[in-house]
Amino acid sequence: MNSLLVVYNALPSILSGGLVTVGNVTLSLTMGLLLGVPMAVAQVYGGPWLRRLVALYVWFFRGVPILVLLFLCYGLFISLGITLDPFFICCIVLGSTSTAYQSQIFRGAIESLPHGQLNAARALGMRESTGICTIILPQALRLSIPGWANEFSILLKDSAICFVLGTQDIMARTSFVAARTHEHLALYATAGVLYFVLTLAVLRLLRCLEQKVHVPGYSSGIGMEGMGMG
Repeated sequence: MNSLLVVYNALPSILSGGLVTVGNVTLSLTMGLLLGVPMAVAQVYGGPWLRRLVALYVWFFRGVPILVLLFLCYGLFISLGITLDPFFICCIVLGSTSTAYQSQIFRGAIESLPHGQLNAARALGMRESTGICTIILPQALRLSIPGWANEFSILLKDSAICFVLGTQDIMARTSFVAARTHEHLALYATAGVLYFVLTLAVLRLLRCLEQKVHVPGYSSGIGMEGMGMG
């Protein structure tokens, strides 16, 4: 009964931390989307040096642990004399990492499309940039929804480590209450349930979006059924 009382009293604080977590993940995913799409296009249609530059970026942010990146970014701003809220530092790091992963999701989607489509656009007098924006990307974005959903779930779980910088997210608030009450099992179980509910809710929404934009007779590869969402 004492554990349930502690959880009940701590639940408003943990839920308010959920808003911080959702904000962090939303900003990071948006950054990854806005930067990942141009990087994917650069890797497929760019020149050799541009492709190498993007590949180097992807290699770095996929190869270095997020915890190390958080401390590197935090230390960089301190050395530059810039005071930045830990929340935004976490958004920058998670967004930069998500950019690397999303660029590969979109690159794979672009390369899965028939190569003749862009050639046909050129034959109709379209500029290459116009053909990419109006023909290639709309299809690639639709095909990327399952992979993008998977990236969301990974990013949501990765965001739990941001409490080391002092962000007031789910993990930070749970850890604070657990340290004071010593009810670690019940409190961390509550945090786990909250992460699970957030993941399930968003994946269900993305599943609905995938079905809405699905073109009958046109396969989108491995759908979200492969993620256990069927």
